[in-house]
Amino acid sequence: MKRLTLYAATCAVLLAGCSQPSYSQVSAGGEEFSAIALPALPEKLDFAGEEVPLEYFDVREALQRELLVTSYMHSGTFRTLLNMKRYFSVIEPILERNGIPDDFKYLCMAESALNPETVSPAGAAGLWQFMPKTGREYGLAVGSQVDERYDIEKSTEAACAYLRDAYERFGSWTLAAAAYNAGNAGVSRRMEIQGTENYYDTFLPQETMRYLYRILSLKIVGSDPEAYGFRLRGDDYYGPLDDYRTVEVSGRDIKWPEVAGRYGTNYKMLRLLNPWMRDYVYDNKEGRILKVKVPGRNFRAAR
Repeated sequence: MKRLTLYAATCAVLLAGCSQPSYSQVSAGGEEFSAIALPALPEKLDFAGEEVPLEYFDVREALQRELLVTSYMHSGTFRTLLNMKRYFSVIEPILERNGIPDDFKYLCMAESALNPETVSPAGAAGLWQFMPKTGREYGLAVGSQVDERYDIEKSTEAACAYLRDAYERFGSWTLAAAAYNAGNAGVSRRMEIQGTENYYDTFLPQETMRYLYRILSLKIVGSDPEAYGFRLRGDDYYGPLDDYRTVEVSGRDIKWPEVAGRYGTNYKMLRLLNPWMRDYVYDNKEGRILKVKVPGRNFRAAR
């Protein structure tokens, strides 16, 4: 979705340290300093099965720029990598079930750094950063008490529907990704004016021109973190939040702390499993039956 991302906002800390391989050198004056290596580009690369034309200098330079940010923005990239196991375990099966290429999980990384509580300055929210209007168009309830843009499963289903519509319009997953950022109409209009047929030949808004390369850089680093200086053991990754059962809750004026107590947990843990809860109370004027995840006995145990 078109927005200002936390990813872009933190680019100022690009070189605040070094997680890429580095080595010491001595200057002519005798001072020792740390040399910073340029992250290597892969020989070949694709997005959702569509080849990235690395033979073009502008494509290589644009990808290099985003790979530099991803490689050297240490705390942000590290936190995103730590979250991969937790949220990919939910996202990947939904993408597959909907016929959406697996690479779109990296679009989700670019959108929210895999933080389901992310809210952009423009008001986009959740893992997939839906704006309120677009979220409602794709079937999500968006309100002050319940906001399904934060629901991981439902927002992923909505993102799949959006991407499927974009692919049907453009016939390209690369352009579908661009449209997720700039909108279908925005991409179509610019391609029509310029007479282009693909992402790489089209002049787009600056954010959108960087967008796909940001996704690609996350795919490169996420596929092999250690090659880019991020040393993570298997048990370093945050585990899935899968120790829960689903119950149905109905009635008027539902008080979530009371619901939590009824099932032997607290509001904090209930809210962690159900981030679509945006208030302590839900008036439920519509008389909905809500499916609520309730933590299991070992939910909070460190893994």
